[in-house]
Amino acid sequence: MGDKTIKIALAQLNFCVGDIEGNTQKILTAIKRAKAKDAKLIVFSELALTGYPIEDLLFKEDLHLRVQHALTLIRKLTQNFYVIVGYPEKKGKKYFNVAEVIYDGKMIAKRYKYHLPNYSVFDEKRYFEKGEKSCVFDFRGIKTGLLICEDLWFPELSKKAVALGAKWLICISASPYDDKKFQKRIEILKSRISENSVPVVYVNLVGGQDELVFDGRSFVMNEHQEVCAQGKHCQEDLLFLEMHAGKSVKIKKEKLPKVLSKEEEIYSALVLATRDYVMKNGFSSVYLGVSGGIDSALTLAIAVDALGPKHVTAIVMPSRYTALMSMEDAYALAGALKVKVIEIPITPMFNEFLKNLKKALAKKPKDITEKNIQARVRAVLLMALANEFNGLVLTTSNKSEIAAGYSTLYGDMAGGFDVLKDVYKTMIYRLAAYRNQLKFVIPKRTITRAPTAELAPNQKDQDDLPPYDTLDIILKLFIEENLSEEKIIQKGFDESLVKEILTLLKRCEYKRRQSPIGPRMTTCSFGKDWRFPVSGKK
Repeated sequence: MGDKTIKIALAQLNFCVGDIEGNTQKILTAIKRAKAKDAKLIVFSELALTGYPIEDLLFKEDLHLRVQHALTLIRKLTQNFYVIVGYPEKKGKKYFNVAEVIYDGKMIAKRYKYHLPNYSVFDEKRYFEKGEKSCVFDFRGIKTGLLICEDLWFPELSKKAVALGAKWLICISASPYDDKKFQKRIEILKSRISENSVPVVYVNLVGGQDELVFDGRSFVMNEHQEVCAQGKHCQEDLLFLEMHAGKSVKIKKEKLPKVLSKEEEIYSALVLATRDYVMKNGFSSVYLGVSGGIDSALTLAIAVDALGPKHVTAIVMPSRYTALMSMEDAYALAGALKVKVIEIPITPMFNEFLKNLKKALAKKPKDITEKNIQARVRAVLLMALANEFNGLVLTTSNKSEIAAGYSTLYGDMAGGFDVLKDVYKTMIYRLAAYRNQLKFVIPKRTITRAPTAELAPNQKDQDDLPPYDTLDIILKLFIEENLSEEKIIQKGFDESLVKEILTLLKRCEYKRRQSPIGPRMTTCSFGKDWRFPVSGKK
């Protein structure tokens, strides 16, 4: 094999689950762009044709017919050009997760995913069968190992590919974001390279899909475990890189994107998740209650950054307990973000409920009943406006509140998408400060003021909950780190406080089960990660 320099393209694209025709057009456009730049190979992400995760759409017969038609269209663009594309394949009654290599209009190699993840948010064993243990193909005289996502997380398939002569490895992936995932991917690639001394090309999906967010950040690591090229975070990207192939494969170093702060990383993921959930579900606008508090302020900012101010409406719904400063801050926020505001006082409706309940109960309702009625009146108003104008209600509950049950079922929990569902209260303050660094939009008083739901006179969150900095640490230890009650107490936390928090968490499972979907930001969110029974002793 003589020395040669070859340009290749990595397509980090935002595919829509089930939209095979739309995904195919994206793929065809990317192929044309790559060929125009004189690339000889383009690599797409895992299950690019159908999007990921495909879930039970996999079992629809017409989907596989549409996939085959899409492959026919792609093959027509592969004269003297290589394409690696992922899709599901049906063989009899079995289904496989496939990466196909196409050249000159023909399939020249096919990889069937071997390691099928079945933990956390993954349940691929419900859908797919295991494939073979190796796939090495010839790319312009260069032996190339091909892997699919989880295949890279275990050493044996990479080792086998190199033993069969592979000079480099390509891995196509659909790896969802969490706040520790990118570093984990870096560590995995370093491990494979230390074992095999060959470069690895890693192409990841980008985009929001229900509760999952795919952050992209495709990258290439050379044989010295150095990142040579990297895709954008939470944006589509088409990376071009040069490889020099002789006795070994060398990758030319490209300029890398800046290192992101944790706040920027999470904020960008929330914006992408919100935009894709709204757009991919066909909504034209969003509505949310804005109270003057930090949760609704941050949610409004994210919604505007995701969709633009013309597609966002802030609903201000004051009650007899709403402070003047809350109204001032709500209007200041909406003005800074240039969104339309609709104000609907809830006191007349609230009074009607109390009057009718007093007749039914022969007494005044309890305080908690009064609080929940206010939240539910607001939910009715939000849903009515969304129904009337084909909009989606964004809820504003955060992970700390959802964990502790500090929310009202069919009240502030009622809506279509909870942007902050997997964001702890302490992180919300950090994200608000970060957003104000970009442009000052969230009033200072909203950030510095003690949090309150304003459902009773002089109410504060800390009347019912421990301080958020303590609450969040204990919740993280139990939820994300899976520590027992005893081990959390051994870390120095007060025993009665730990028991109180975990009791709140466990008894509110019925609420969480009925909460709206929201984007996953941590290693364990209250979605597919969290599958605790509602009934029973927990």
